[in-house]
Amino acid sequence: MSDYTAQERSTLIVATLTSFMGPFMISAVNVALPAIQAEFKVDAVRLSWITTAFLLSVAVFLVPVGKIADIHGRKKMFTAGLALFTLGALLAGFAGTVNLLIFFRVLQGIGSAMFLTTGMAIVTSVFPPNKRGRAIGIYVAAVYIGLSAGPFVGGIFTQQIGWRSIFFLAVPLGVGSVAITLRYLKGEWADARGEKLDTWGSLLYSLSIMALVYGATILPARSALVLLAAGFLCLLAFVWREASISFPVFEIRLFVENRLFTFSSFAALIHYAATYAVTFLLSLYLQYIQGLSPQQAGLILIVQPITMAVFSPLAGKWSDRIEPRKIASAGMATTVFGLLLLIFLSADTGRLYVIGNLLVLGFGFALFSSPNMNAIMGSVEKRYFGIASGSVATMRLLGQMSSMAAATVVFSIFIGRQEISPPVYDLFLRSIRILFSISALLCTVGIGFSLFRGELRRIETVRR
Repeated sequence: MSDYTAQERSTLIVATLTSFMGPFMISAVNVALPAIQAEFKVDAVRLSWITTAFLLSVAVFLVPVGKIADIHGRKKMFTAGLALFTLGALLAGFAGTVNLLIFFRVLQGIGSAMFLTTGMAIVTSVFPPNKRGRAIGIYVAAVYIGLSAGPFVGGIFTQQIGWRSIFFLAVPLGVGSVAITLRYLKGEWADARGEKLDTWGSLLYSLSIMALVYGATILPARSALVLLAAGFLCLLAFVWREASISFPVFEIRLFVENRLFTFSSFAALIHYAATYAVTFLLSLYLQYIQGLSPQQAGLILIVQPITMAVFSPLAGKWSDRIEPRKIASAGMATTVFGLLLLIFLSADTGRLYVIGNLLVLGFGFALFSSPNMNAIMGSVEKRYFGIASGSVATMRLLGQMSSMAAATVVFSIFIGRQEISPPVYDLFLRSIRILFSISALLCTVGIGFSLFRGELRRIETVRR
C-alpha cells in the first residue's frame, strides 16, 4: 500500500474489513445451521429464516440508507452500521430462542446494509479515478475471501467451540473496524446535503423488495406468484413516484439518461442471476453423484472464490488503464465458456474437470466484477455515490435470488417433492444441465449489455 496516502490506506483497510465480514458471516452461519437446529429443535423452514432474515433485511434497507448517507454523511452511516452489526452479532451469540436469533440477524442485516452501501461510496469518494479500480479490486477480493474462509473457519469453530462462537468472532472485527474508522477516517461525505428523504418512495421500495425476495424464496408455491406480482406492482409504483418528485430516494433518471450506469447495472444483475446457483448445484453434484463428503466437496469448491480473490485486484488495476467494458466483457465471455463446459457433467466426470471449470469461472468472475463496479461508480456524480452503491448491491441480491429461484423451479418440474436419491439421479443430472444451459444463454445476453455500455474514460474527460 506504499502508493496510497494515509487517508486512502485507512479507508481501504476499513472497507476491506467490512466487505469481508458480511460474506464471511453468511457462509460461516450456513455451515452452523445443523448445529443450531440440533439445539433449538426447529423445522427446516424456521431454520432457513436464520439466513433469509439477514438477506431480506439487507435488501430492504440498501437503497434508503444509501440516500440517507448521501444527505447526512456517509461516515456517520458507515460507523452506525458497523456498531449495529457488531451489537447484533453479540446478541445473537447469547440468543436463547430461535425467534430471538432471527431478530438479531435482522439487526445484523440492517447494519450490514448501512456499511455495505456506504463503504463502496466512501472508497469511490476517497480514491481518484486513476487508483479507483485497484482499490475496488481489493474491496471485491475481500468479499471472495470472506466467502471462501467462512465455511472453513465456521466449521472449525462450530465443531470445536460451538455455533455461538461464530457470532462472538465477529465482535472484535466489528469493534476494531469502528475504532479504525473513528481514529483514522477523516472527513465526512454528504454530497446531497440539504435534500429531503422520500419516505413514501422508501416504503414502496421496501415493500417491493420484500415481496420479490420472499416470493422468490418460496417458489413454486402458488402464494409465491401472488407475492411476485405484488412486488412488481409496488416496483412500478416506486419507479413512477421517483420519476415525478424533486428529491427521489433513487434517481431513476440515472437509468434513463446514463447508459453506462444502466447497462453496467443490468450486466451485474444478469451475471449474478447466471452464476450464483453454480456453487449450490456443484455442491449437490459432488456429494450426491460423485459421493464426496461435505468437507471434500468444500475443498474443491473453494477453488473458485480463491481464484476470484487472487485476480480481482489485478482486474481492478487493469481497469484503471484499460476501458472497463473491455475487461468486464472478456470476463463474462470467460464465464460463458465455463458454464458451457459444465453442461457436459456426468456421473463419470473426473474431479480435475470440475476443478478446471471452477478455475475458469473464478477467473471470469474476477475479470467481470471489479471493472464493472469501477464503471458503475465512475459513471455517476459524487452526490449519487451512495445511491449507485446501493443500486449495484440490490442488483447483486436480486440476481442471486433469481438464480436460486430458477434452480428451485427446474428441480420442482423434473424431481418434484422427492429427495435426491439414486432413483432420481438421472433426473437431477438432467436438471443441472438445463440450468447450466439457461445460465450460459443468460450470460451471453449479458455480454451485449457489458460490451455496448459506453466509454467510462469519455465521461471522466467531460467532467474534467
